[in-house]
Amino acid sequence: MPMTNGHAVTDNPLLPPGAKPLDARNALEYLENVYRHEDGLDVQTLLDSRTNGGLTYNDFLVLPGYIGFPASEVALDTPVTKRITLKTPLLSSPMDTVTEHSMAIHMALLGGLGVIHHNCSAEDQAEMVRKVKRFENGFILDPVVLSPTTTVSEAKQLKEKWGFGGFPVTENGTLRSRLVGMITTRDIQFHPNPSDPVTRVMSRDLVTAPSGTTLAEANAVLSKSKKGKLPIVDSAYNLISLLSRSDLMKNLHYPLASKLPHSKQLICAAAIGTRPEDRERLKTLAEAGLDIVVLDSSQGNSIFQIEMIEFVKEEFPRLDVIGGNVVTVSQAANLIAAGVDGLRIGMGSGSACITQEVMAVGRPQAASVYNVSKFAARFGVPCIADGGIQNVGHIVKGLALGASTVMMGGLLAGTTESPGNYFVSREGQLVKAYRGMGSIDAMEDKKAGSIAVKGAQKSDAGKARYFSEGDRLLVAQGVSGSVLDRGSVTKFVPYLLAGLQHSLQDIGTRSLSALRDGVRDGAVRFELRTVSAQAEGNVHGLHSFDKKLYS
Repeated sequence: MPMTNGHAVTDNPLLPPGAKPLDARNALEYLENVYRHEDGLDVQTLLDSRTNGGLTYNDFLVLPGYIGFPASEVALDTPVTKRITLKTPLLSSPMDTVTEHSMAIHMALLGGLGVIHHNCSAEDQAEMVRKVKRFENGFILDPVVLSPTTTVSEAKQLKEKWGFGGFPVTENGTLRSRLVGMITTRDIQFHPNPSDPVTRVMSRDLVTAPSGTTLAEANAVLSKSKKGKLPIVDSAYNLISLLSRSDLMKNLHYPLASKLPHSKQLICAAAIGTRPEDRERLKTLAEAGLDIVVLDSSQGNSIFQIEMIEFVKEEFPRLDVIGGNVVTVSQAANLIAAGVDGLRIGMGSGSACITQEVMAVGRPQAASVYNVSKFAARFGVPCIADGGIQNVGHIVKGLALGASTVMMGGLLAGTTESPGNYFVSREGQLVKAYRGMGSIDAMEDKKAGSIAVKGAQKSDAGKARYFSEGDRLLVAQGVSGSVLDRGSVTKFVPYLLAGLQHSLQDIGTRSLSALRDGVRDGAVRFELRTVSAQAEGNVHGLHSFDKKLYS
């Protein structure tokens, strides 16, 4: 007899005739002891290339877990090398349309890391490193010091060069000389005679702290004073170091900043090639204060990179070295054995890269990240998932597959802090230029290079990365284009981090280390996506829509 509305059900229509439903209070016990059928796939089954082929980030999803905590409690601390840990897992790529000093500074302030490109002269790259290292300090141990004979004009030039205008003045114009005054931007800004010595306009009424003062004590003195700088002096009033009020404010505004524990300077990374002249470049960068060197090659498994790793470890033991790029375990093993402190994973997966298409060499990114990270973890080597990152979900997937950090190029290229100027596209949209380092434009760039060998191409970062220095005809492995304006990274990166925290909350893990543990133990599960599933997971069925990512 058909049921009517409100009909009292005697037999449950979801069960076979005569069967009775189980006690709902025992559902969890039944799931654990009787049902024993787990949803989805474990990571080994998912990434089995013999069964599923090589997967990219769009080919699968992470299944949700149990939410028992707010997203704000999700910890994103993660190692980028064997010795250095970041508060957030985001890196910007060493591309000449992505990372120069402004991007490197802001990525570090936001808890990540920017890797300065090397498609420029060694001196220009070292200057960018110095700007990063001087941007935020605890005790400034090597301040720019003026002498009493320095002119107002020269002080203005120094302000233009360094981006700040507060300088101590000592008797000899050097550190550990008697302090005689301080010069500030206000002192020189409207002074009518640029040839006057700074002693005419400098402040002599100084607030100082004695040598041996702790950073916390010095910050307390500075916060109570109305001064912009706090000189640290010895018993003879000789200048020992300096503390800046602007750095105190940066500590308040950027609590996640990637800083060295002893100097409180921002952590700085820069890329170099594997040519003989790159050894001289590295010496220049090390003198500028570099912390991490990234060996930049599209195919890192080469004798050139192995010899460079050995050179760095022997000549610059304080530097951490990241090798790559690699996509297979055998590639990674050679670089790990040579002594790398981190690995960069990816070949041909970048948005402006055509290596897989042109060279027929590479590997889908999800398969690369999982296999290499799993192997490298046995030796304590952190891995960077480099390429293929188009959204927050891709960041999550790269980290779930074992990467410690992810590196982004095109996703950050349209931000205010990336190099280059905005222009209006033919469609009337605000865009910025973006190009792969294997593009003809990058390989023919005149800013960077050494003298060409007769009959061969002039050497620069683009050619060196793709081993094309000796080629008479350049073969492109990248393209040039443009990307839409994304605003400032100071808003865009926090959006990425908030999205990452909410994703981990949905998965049911409180930290990135817990995510990796869950994947390794099989507690975090995955599901393959068909083409129809991918279409279903995107916006569909609407006449029109506005995709606003954050507010």
